[in-house]
Amino acid sequence: MPALVSRLGHILVALCIVSLTFAAPVASQTADRPLFRSDSGLPTLAPLLAEVTPAVVNISVESRQTAEMNPLFNDPFFRRFFDMPPVPQQPTPRQQMSAGSGVIIDSEEGYVLTNHHVIENGDRIVVTLKDRRQFDAELIGSDPGTDIALLQIEAEDISALELGDSDSLLVGDYVLAIGNPFGLGQTVTSGIVSALGRSGLNVDGYEDFIQTDASINPGNSGGALITLDGRLVGINTAIIAPSGGNVGIGFAVPANMASAVMDQLIEYGEVRRGQLGVMIQDFTPDLADALGIEAGVGAVVTQVEPDSAAEEAGLQPGDLIVAVDGRPVAGSADLRSQIGLKRIDSDVELQVIRDGEELTLSATLREGGLVAAATGERAFDRLSGAELRDLQPGDPFYGNLSGVVVARLDPGSRAARSGLEAGDIILAVNRVSVASVADLRQQLAQVDGALALTIQRGAARIFLVMR
Repeated sequence: MPALVSRLGHILVALCIVSLTFAAPVASQTADRPLFRSDSGLPTLAPLLAEVTPAVVNISVESRQTAEMNPLFNDPFFRRFFDMPPVPQQPTPRQQMSAGSGVIIDSEEGYVLTNHHVIENGDRIVVTLKDRRQFDAELIGSDPGTDIALLQIEAEDISALELGDSDSLLVGDYVLAIGNPFGLGQTVTSGIVSALGRSGLNVDGYEDFIQTDASINPGNSGGALITLDGRLVGINTAIIAPSGGNVGIGFAVPANMASAVMDQLIEYGEVRRGQLGVMIQDFTPDLADALGIEAGVGAVVTQVEPDSAAEEAGLQPGDLIVAVDGRPVAGSADLRSQIGLKRIDSDVELQVIRDGEELTLSATLREGGLVAAATGERAFDRLSGAELRDLQPGDPFYGNLSGVVVARLDPGSRAARSGLEAGDIILAVNRVSVASVADLRQQLAQVDGALALTIQRGAARIFLVMR
């Protein structure tokens, strides 16, 4: 009985795929390619796969690494005692092999997309097509930040996948993963889009991953994630595998992100990112309460770099960035990724909320600077550990600013761990200006949730959040 129930479940899923195919018109690319066999009427993806799989390739990478030698091997007594041969003048490099997958994206130019980690430190890269033809590949460029690399092969009569719009994906859309897991050869798995906009796998990267339950295993890296109309929507790149194998949590770099990186790799051989020049953090309900703004999504500016694009545009600490060029900002990681995909000298339009008012600011991205998420512990109990006093004659900003000076800070205290520094001048609490320690105490007494402190630190004005 359980086996019968399982078989019935698989048939129902297959029938759902067929009904979805008939319910909505598919792209012209698949108009003459049914997802079922006409001879028997059983659902199948075979016609689709026969067309797209030749564009997914195997990538093997050869690299040479010098083997590390135990220091004991350099000891003459040790070598003589164990009758070992003399130490070589130069360590002998050893050859290493690794494998992954790739996707042909342009058949005329022979461009192949894959992951940076697949080809990293490779001395020779070989691309093997489905028909077993092999070609030495040239590395056009690679971007560790997005884990995307672009190769080029000189080959004729090859297929390429058409790019889809990864921004149009929805959770629940059917997808197929194609690659070369465990070196077995080309393998196809199916599933759905489990989540969108995933981040946090690599704090130094630019992340906006598509999450899928289509099986992705070691060797699938660099392979294709496609929709049922045969379009490429992602480059498979990572898995969460506590047991060492697939557990239904795989990630792919969105095709739109990969395409933007590819364009720069073709033009420059690298990605030249424009930078805004801000420190940011997620907009949380605590922050919404502290700032008196309705809870929503976005990224809060905590610091503006001097002489940066952000400063020139008029951004201020405490501003809430809710959209870039009309595209909503889901959080600090999303803002970092959106800005990180734009080139130097790009003009961007920022939708900002400041003191409850909506503003539109224009910025021209520059080289250098930063768009970084603020990190560190956030849950602190007020300003414990900080010695505070009023501004006094002789202080650098006396007469020009009104605020409270952090005269001394206990190392390891809650205030110190929150990011407060000795010499900081607290100008406001939750947007309410404070001119003295008495004002500060009064404002602290009225705050139950997060503290949003506006601070003058040297020549910079920053925004520090505590709870």
